Amino acid sequence: MATDFTGKIAVVTGAGRGLGAAFSVVLADLGAEVVMAGRNPENLAVAAESIRLRTGKRPQTLPLDLADAGLVTRTAKKMRDEMPKLDILINNGAQWLPGSMTDHDAHDIVTTINSAITGTLLFTRGLIPPLERSGAGDILNIVSVSGLPNVPMQGASVAFVAAKHGQAGMTDALREELAGRPIRVSAIYPPNLEDISPLDSTAWLAPRPANSLATNRDVIEAAIFALTRPRHVTLSTIVIDPDQGGIHTR
Repeated sequence: MATDFTGKIAVVTGAGRGLGAAFSVVLADLGAEVVMAGRNPENLAVAAESIRLRTGKRPQTLPLDLADAGLVTRTAKKMRDEMPKLDILINNGAQWLPGSMTDHDAHDIVTTINSAITGTLLFTRGLIPPLERSGAGDILNIVSVSGLPNVPMQGASVAFVAAKHGQAGMTDALREELAGRPIRVSAIYPPNLEDISPLDSTAWLAPRPANSLATNRDVIEAAIFALTRPRHVTLSTIVIDPDQGGIHTR
């Protein structure tokens, strides 16, 4: 990807591992100043150090539990007041919850829904001012095919599916409310992914047969493409469907 994000500031939630960590590595590789937010400080520290060793610059890390509305509100207010601008907000953080309703207690259900919807909305709302100060801000929500109509649950819980449908509605409503302001709102709907890291160049660059799962790389390359479109273009909805064994909507 011959793309230069030098001078851009990007915030990634859920950045301690998996897709969020991979996003952070790629954005740092492309020159962005990355702020990595996530629930686990140890995971964030390890991921940030790997980026420092790779690029020579350590991203800022930000402990953030999206299920804690008070913490999210305070953190977003502090960032709003201190950040000169924000160019890219990648709302990737959310709690995965598989299984049947009877497998979960109330706390699991509430935190799953709160992290995906309430926490993400509060965090995004708080960062609208620095996104506007960018003059060319982007909000990119990583939803899931679980947020699309008539998609098989594939092991996801009712709470997770409900949370992702909420994120889908939130994305559409944000796009409408922010119309006419210098902030684009896009969403990517990934299927089940193979978790590979750009730190592992062999896995990252390996060719994929047609019956493979989609990977973190597929999501990130779609995201970079959306983020680098001219400002008169918004790729509002990107659904990633593997060539074989796809989501098969009913």
